[in-house]
Amino acid sequence: MLLPSSVGRRSFLRGSGLSVGSMALTSLLNPPGIQRAAARDSDLANMLGANGSLKQLHHAPKAKRIIWLYMAGGMSHLDTFDPKPKLTELHGQPMPESMTKGQQIAQLQGAKLTCFAPQHPFQKWGQSGQEIANIWPELAGKCADDLCLIRSMHTDAINHDPAHTFMNTGSMNSGRPAMGSWLLYGLGAQSQNLPGFVVMVSTGKFGQSQPIAARQWHSGFLPSKYQGVEFRSTGSPVLYVDRPNGISMAQQKDLIDTVAAMNRIEADRIRDPEIETRISQYELAFRMQTSVPELMDIANEPAHVLDLYGTKGGDGSFASNCLLARRLAERGVRFIQLYHRDWDHHGSIKDHIKGTAAEVDRGVSALLLDLKQRDMLKDTIVVFGSEFGRTPMAQGNGRDHHLAGFTMWVAGGGFKPGFSYGATDELGYHAVENRVSVHDLHATLLHQLGIDHMRFSYKFQGLDSKLTGVEPSRVVTELLG
Repeated sequence: MLLPSSVGRRSFLRGSGLSVGSMALTSLLNPPGIQRAAARDSDLANMLGANGSLKQLHHAPKAKRIIWLYMAGGMSHLDTFDPKPKLTELHGQPMPESMTKGQQIAQLQGAKLTCFAPQHPFQKWGQSGQEIANIWPELAGKCADDLCLIRSMHTDAINHDPAHTFMNTGSMNSGRPAMGSWLLYGLGAQSQNLPGFVVMVSTGKFGQSQPIAARQWHSGFLPSKYQGVEFRSTGSPVLYVDRPNGISMAQQKDLIDTVAAMNRIEADRIRDPEIETRISQYELAFRMQTSVPELMDIANEPAHVLDLYGTKGGDGSFASNCLLARRLAERGVRFIQLYHRDWDHHGSIKDHIKGTAAEVDRGVSALLLDLKQRDMLKDTIVVFGSEFGRTPMAQGNGRDHHLAGFTMWVAGGGFKPGFSYGATDELGYHAVENRVSVHDLHATLLHQLGIDHMRFSYKFQGLDSKLTGVEPSRVVTELLG
């Protein structure tokens, strides 16, 4: 067994005083250098195929990309997308023990459980008559007929971090690849100038803003080139991409040539694909030096588009991130995930959920309308939802975490528009009709991208690991047009 060289790459870079990202950029100013790096990456390219690990899709795809609008903190289905008149009728009365006995409850465990009515009225919207709360005037008023509501979601985790991990990776255990990483691994990147998996985070003013760990977009046991890249919506969008002040291009090139030579020696000795990954990421980092500023510069967007989103960009808002999501989708980014951290409403839910909905309502509506008018919604899947729902029982004047039933919606990409599927019971506690698990959702999304979830795996620790795990899951064909 060969031992690592005495001078490691990390120690060399530490001693140089320069960032990895900044050194990477100028190594690619010389086109022959790019060609040599591509040739060195041939072994990995052969392993994964020209466009990803799947040499051929399992069936004809309906979609090319996913934009996942992640409402972090646990959006209450009962105050947004799942009308429950019976819960209104029983407001303040004890919850039926037959419904709650033996059930997993978070902070209300052992407390007196009383029914808590929906805090905002529902009405029918659009030609489809979708019943949606009136706190969504833009989304419901303009896009109800585009939404495919799934009112029978359920999950396995009752607390935020494991629930995020489960929704993103299909497992509550850390170290598994995010769905965006799986897609990038299987399908490859459409854009050569931007990452194939981009994440942006916004924070509102209501509720508790739960932290979002970077492991939610990690590549897990897949090669690290497939992990998500977080773009910041204010300031420099990508950290460590700019060249440090006082360092010339020539100095960077001399240093990176030395690092590249060391990488080649190490790669030849131990055949570590992560070294080849690093070289290819250096190339991408260089191309991003031009592509990212162009992406973030929305000066060329027409005034009517900026008016649609209600932002001039660069303000860190969810609407600004939605506009950037459309621009990323146009440029071939495979998986775009926007987190909005403002949905943890343990108290004052009536005011807070209205405020939080207002923070995202216009941006979501604008994104759907924008994609539609560009004829992109047909091959773009937009997913909207949280890691879990909220209880029909009161927690003071708020609601606790809830895993047994909640709502998500999907639009575009071959999903039925103006359609609702599944149901919770009359109080919104259990998903009881046409239940849809997180794995079912993942399987269905993969299906729309041309992937059979049962045949899409990666060998890890001797097992064929899959996004949808080992428990039975299905493609929910009833959701598809």
